[in-house]
Amino acid sequence: MLGPVILAASRSDKMRRFVSAAPGTKQVVDRFIAGETVDQVVPIVEDAADKGLEVTLDVVGEDITTPAQAEAARDAYLELVERLKDLELGPRAEMSVKLSMFGQALEGGHELALANVRPVVEAAAAIGTTVTLDAEDHTTLDSMFAIHEELRKDFPQTGCVIQSYLFRTEDDARRLSAAGSRVRIVKGAYKEPASVAYQDKAEIDKAYVRITRILMEGEGYPMIGSHDPRLIAIAQELGRRAGRKLDEYEFQMLYGIRSEEHVRLAAEGHRMRVYTAYGTDWYGYFMRRLAEKPANLLFFGRSILTKG
Repeated sequence: MLGPVILAASRSDKMRRFVSAAPGTKQVVDRFIAGETVDQVVPIVEDAADKGLEVTLDVVGEDITTPAQAEAARDAYLELVERLKDLELGPRAEMSVKLSMFGQALEGGHELALANVRPVVEAAAAIGTTVTLDAEDHTTLDSMFAIHEELRKDFPQTGCVIQSYLFRTEDDARRLSAAGSRVRIVKGAYKEPASVAYQDKAEIDKAYVRITRILMEGEGYPMIGSHDPRLIAIAQELGRRAGRKLDEYEFQMLYGIRSEEHVRLAAEGHRMRVYTAYGTDWYGYFMRRLAEKPANLLFFGRSILTKG
């Protein structure tokens, strides 16, 4: 399978240099990355709002090796909050953060990440929006969930992400599906060992359905992160069976993928949120998008061949 190979390449400096220098890279990166600066992403937020869509914004970048870099990541999000405030776009745009960007992997990383992310969550709340903590590899999750629990004491709208390919996730979903919670369910996009995660796509999909049912039957607010038409249809049916109104859960899809489906779901009355990444350190995010779907890799390969 190509997915694990691509995920391994996402951690290779040699592959990073090769992909960055490839002639067709920019064309493909531009499909998934909304821009490099806040100024470039604001029009996308405004366009989404005009179409009845909402967004979640992710400032990409994961190779944090110093506390100063973690503080810079914090400041990039604070800058984003200020721009959303000035444009009165807070209610249409939330933010997604990876705690690795806030120093989670450094010495004393748990406390450092909490200290850096808290002002971002506070600033987001002040403009009428919120933050969702993205899930990363399984070794980081206990820390992420603990930070999530701590932030919710003051900012109960803070969301988190769970991944269906991990064996632990059904138990996590039951714990997290209480009233007031906001939980995004995704399949998972990190290379994980067979000791902690399903390796077969069919098993991952079955787990996704089981977890979606838990969230829909719970008292929280499910956020269905998927581009799979079958899983989307199943989620709609599970929501109907659970007696949920269309505004009592939402769908989330990536910027640049199935854009026509974004508009269709919104037109049906669903809340539809577009996960929109921007920034200069795009490599890790980009490689995971290639790993998730073979068609993305084929598109990239054709672009390199036609531009070479």
